[in-house]
Amino acid sequence: MGAPSALPLLLLLACSWAPGGANLSQDDSQPWTSDETVVAGGTVVLKCQVKDHEDSSLQWSNPAQQTLYFGEKRALRDNRIQLVSSTPHELSISISNVALADEGEYTCSIFTMPVRTAKSLVTVLGIPQKPIITGYKSSLREKETATLNCQSSGSKPAAQLTWRKGDKELHGDQTRVQEDPNGKTFTVSSSVSFQVTREDDGASIVCSVNHESLKGADRSTSQRIEVLYTPTALIRPEPAHPREGQKLLLHCEGRGNPVPQQYLWVKEGSEPPLKMTQESALIFPFLNKSDSGTYGCTATSNMGSYTAYFTLNVNDPSPVPSSSSTYHAIIGGIVAFIVFLLLILLIFLGHYLIRHKGTYLTHEAKGSDDAPDADTAIINAEGGQSGGDDKKEYFI
Repeated sequence: MGAPSALPLLLLLACSWAPGGANLSQDDSQPWTSDETVVAGGTVVLKCQVKDHEDSSLQWSNPAQQTLYFGEKRALRDNRIQLVSSTPHELSISISNVALADEGEYTCSIFTMPVRTAKSLVTVLGIPQKPIITGYKSSLREKETATLNCQSSGSKPAAQLTWRKGDKELHGDQTRVQEDPNGKTFTVSSSVSFQVTREDDGASIVCSVNHESLKGADRSTSQRIEVLYTPTALIRPEPAHPREGQKLLLHCEGRGNPVPQQYLWVKEGSEPPLKMTQESALIFPFLNKSDSGTYGCTATSNMGSYTAYFTLNVNDPSPVPSSSSTYHAIIGGIVAFIVFLLLILLIFLGHYLIRHKGTYLTHEAKGSDDAPDADTAIINAEGGQSGGDDKKEYFI
């Protein structure tokens, strides 16, 4: 049972020890290349390498089997094709200004026995043209539907088209693909439809083409659209809080497309209308209490009209401070500050005197205990004098 199972292992070891057994898994004389992708108009480098050249030269041929280079020798008169490197182990050439016709399978050969070859597939990318937007003819009215078409030719493989409005993506139809007459490139197209609003006035609708040949570069076209819509208006007072006696302007700020060309001012409860003009401001040269009330401004364009209202309340006149009163106020403030400082100084001074006066009275009280009373001193003085007189009379 053990011998038959060991036989395949022995045969494998024998093959590995046989002369030239290493060549069973690889051929050192076999050249190798790589597939290349290039953008039309660019440059591609074809590189062929071999480990064991067996004293033979490498050769490059085009898809039509025309020899381009044999070793370092040019075989085809095409200035776009240049030699990059030629050694016994490598042959590299470059093709500049590549065209769609250059696409195909290039062959690297080495003339050993037998002849060995390697293939390199060159893929040429067709660059899509800048897209073209059609379908926009004139201004649209609010809530109408806009339909735009976008088309780009020359891409290979077929490109993809996307839509956006400003920074917002628009979902258009699926990209349609059609082969160009040259049989190599494609024309792609797409459509988008959406209902316009007044916010779309002046918006840019962008069609972008996405393709690997662009390598992330932006290739797009924009179409600015105009939307016509009814006007709106807002009344703004100047000043914001008017007082009696002031000059007041009521600005009627109209917006729309087209911009309102006529403004009609009315005051509720007053007939006829106050003013009809192309200017949007209502002016009160000298404001009175009687001017209080609700005012209406109707802004009109050929798309319609809109009326805005504003309630005017005239406040009492505010006293205007004179320069002399301002000066007196400043002086009063300075005087008050000085008086405040003096009061603080007097408080500290009084506190100081009270503390030191208490100390002085204490010392004075201690001194009076040792000294004779003033009345006693006077009596003694008088007594001494009378005693002397008696003594004098005695001696006589």
